[in-house]
Amino acid sequence: MSLFTLTELEQAAALVYQHLSPTPQYSWPLLNERLGLEVWVKHENHTPTGAFKVRGGVTLLDWLHREQPDCKGIITATRGNHGQSQARAATAFGMRARILVPHGNSPEKNQAMRAFGAELVEFGDDFDAAREEAARQAEAENLFMVPPFHRELVRGVASYALELFRAAPPLDAVYVPIGCGSGICSVITVRDALGLDTEVIGVVSTEAMAAKLSVEAGHPVETETARTFADGVAVRVTMPEALDIYSKGASRILAVSDDEVAEAIRVYFSDTHNAAEGAGAAPLAALMQEREAMRGKRAAVILCGGNVDSGILRQVLAGETPRV
Repeated sequence: MSLFTLTELEQAAALVYQHLSPTPQYSWPLLNERLGLEVWVKHENHTPTGAFKVRGGVTLLDWLHREQPDCKGIITATRGNHGQSQARAATAFGMRARILVPHGNSPEKNQAMRAFGAELVEFGDDFDAAREEAARQAEAENLFMVPPFHRELVRGVASYALELFRAAPPLDAVYVPIGCGSGICSVITVRDALGLDTEVIGVVSTEAMAAKLSVEAGHPVETETARTFADGVAVRVTMPEALDIYSKGASRILAVSDDEVAEAIRVYFSDTHNAAEGAGAAPLAALMQEREAMRGKRAAVILCGGNVDSGILRQVLAGETPRV
């Protein structure tokens, strides 16, 4: 059963469109030729923040504004795209936004978050350490803690899946990266609300396997590290609410290496002239793994973000794989 009714999803999409336009989905001839199947790319790199998270920021802050009208500020943790989304939305609703990032986070994503109005704080060695500190500060200073996964985030993010399923021809499969889970859960939710039988395939990094290990174990599994340059999927701790949805709704979870992600970034650039960040290229890397099994079919890949640092992009286009 879908997390939301189709009416609820359409209402959320209408709210999102008050703040941004729908993004395109294209089938690129060179990409189709390379993979031997019809590939549709959902270009979430074309949003105002360069990533899909901006949609959920709109619906969550709208909900918060209605539920807690006296709330003056939010706090959250991020590697970048979620933080840009929350800062942009908080500013629009007249709230302050404190964003915690781990030390060594992407300098260009940090700059973007500040530009959208964030008070940026560096803490810890990875996303999950920053998330735990954000929760502590939220309680100490009476700020609303925006979690990495929330049903209102899913409801807004689902607008991209609604656009994709309605604009593209019938799809055999959709490949979606898994960080904290709002992206894949939104695709599963919309697929089920529309009554489609499209396979949804989750994608993680071989260096950040929490989601895959959790599905296989049947309960949340935490990993010791998440050292991948695909920072959007560099998560050690699985969100139980998200796991409950994608463990039932995804056909399988695939793991891709940093080398495979780097190659997918190069393919995106050569075949479509789009710059993809690591997490954004991971679904294409997974489809490239399965190209023989998918030959002759029609599949979509979610290019969830294009916020790749220029230094990393230079490395990748030079044929290298960035090491963390």
